Amino acid sequence: MNKLRQGQQHEQLAQQFLSRQGHKILAQNFFCKGGELDLVTLDHQTLVFIEVKYRANAYHGHPSEFVNATKQQRLQRCAQVFLQSHPQYQQYEMRFDVLSFLADNPTPLWLKNAFGGW
Repeated sequence: MNKLRQGQQHEQLAQQFLSRQGHKILAQNFFCKGGELDLVTLDHQTLVFIEVKYRANAYHGHPSEFVNATKQQRLQRCAQVFLQSHPQYQQYEMRFDVLSFLADNPTPLWLKNAFGGW
């Protein structure tokens, strides 16, 4: 399976997982200049921007470790664009989560509030 297909498959798994946790899915693959938000959800009164990561193994580090400072900045910029496009969510509490999958474990590691906002 190619990387794009694996990424799409794990974003679908993440979406299903989050829906079972009570999240309302607002957007998937929200693109902006210089980046993309994999998922945007509503968790009660909290707007959640979610990065989904998958790796076949952890030989070179856990998937969540690949959300470095540069990636975090890109996600924050895209979140700002999302909020400009959807002003109805600007007053919500917000957080950035990371859902990471390893091939040998179908249950993701969920890092809530994985890094700070702006």
